Amino acid sequence: MLFDKVKAFAVQLEGGTAGAEPVFSGGQWVAGRVLLELASAVSAGSLELRARGRAHAHWTESRSTGSSVAYTQSYSERVDFVSHRATLLTSDTGEPTTLPAGRHEFAFSFQLPLTLVTSFEGRHGSVRYSVKATLRRPWAPARRARMVFTVIESLDINTPALLAPQAGAREKLARSWYCNRGLVSLSAKINRKGYTPGEVIPIFAKVDNSCTRPVQPRAALVQTQTFMARGAQKQKCLVVASLAGEPVAPGQCALWQGRALHIPPVGPSILHCHVLRVDYSLKVCVDIPGSSKLLLELPLVIGTVPLYPFGSRTSSVGSHAGFLLEWGLSSLPEQPEAPPEYADVVTEEEEAAVAATQGTMPLLPDTPMSLEGPYFAYLQQCRYHPPPLYSEASPPDSPKC
Repeated sequence: MLFDKVKAFAVQLEGGTAGAEPVFSGGQWVAGRVLLELASAVSAGSLELRARGRAHAHWTESRSTGSSVAYTQSYSERVDFVSHRATLLTSDTGEPTTLPAGRHEFAFSFQLPLTLVTSFEGRHGSVRYSVKATLRRPWAPARRARMVFTVIESLDINTPALLAPQAGAREKLARSWYCNRGLVSLSAKINRKGYTPGEVIPIFAKVDNSCTRPVQPRAALVQTQTFMARGAQKQKCLVVASLAGEPVAPGQCALWQGRALHIPPVGPSILHCHVLRVDYSLKVCVDIPGSSKLLLELPLVIGTVPLYPFGSRTSSVGSHAGFLLEWGLSSLPEQPEAPPEYADVVTEEEEAAVAATQGTMPLLPDTPMSLEGPYFAYLQQCRYHPPPLYSEASPPDSPKC
């Protein structure tokens, strides 16, 4: 049969490794080739290429009246991001082209749009990118080959909005059988809003248990998938990481001083898509026996560009110190640290050399001084002058400056 003459038909993309999909981002060029291996000569009408990137959401809801199902409502929506077509093989005369037996390669390339959405697979929707080749032949079914590739859009967490601390506080009156058991309060804070997979979120929290039963604090990293179609929404929540603290006895207070929550390898946040969204949040809750949970939610953004290792050290240290002081997790020293001794800074040889040159050093002229010429040498000679006297406490009778 003519169908058996095609031994292999596949699409290969440059940049991919064995067993893994190639990864691209917006604005990059996608290059590859279509491989066709024939056992004997074949008449081909055309070889077409189609690249597509699409976000799709779909789900159904059953409407019932009484005990029977009345009807099923379907919700579906899609948005196209990439739509590229190309013809790799065609005939100018309209007659089929005869391809000899053997291996044939057809190269192609196209550029992705600058703005794309990260690839995603969910229960009620997805964001998929693929390249499909179609070989059309007369009097034979068309052969198709498809290659899927991944798109990861850059999401930099080094922005003021994502570097700002997130904090909140809530309290709850525990009730059981219409009896007040006491008040439970919870406050939590994290040092920034943006993180990347593999990082650790230090959680600073305080639980004050004034009820008559022990309570237990917990924390979890939750992914919320929101699908949108025809004005309706469908949500699905997944817990991707969690931790549990020690129970807090009645009348006691518990303090988390940077309790670590590890972020597993998860997909980044999807914030700018009309069909679906992927959001993250840190949920800190307190389990109260006989009552509903006390829940506090702090929004998070999972990005792709990690925190810069070399930033403003002064601002980073200052903000971190203020963050700890605000929560009572650190304190400044009561007495300032004394400056170093003069002998620890200037050696005896350097002091003797300076003393020997000071007797013969001419006075500086009254003309304007610059850092060029001999005046710069005079400045170098003055850098070893003794520092002023230091005293931690002024004498009682001395006047204050």
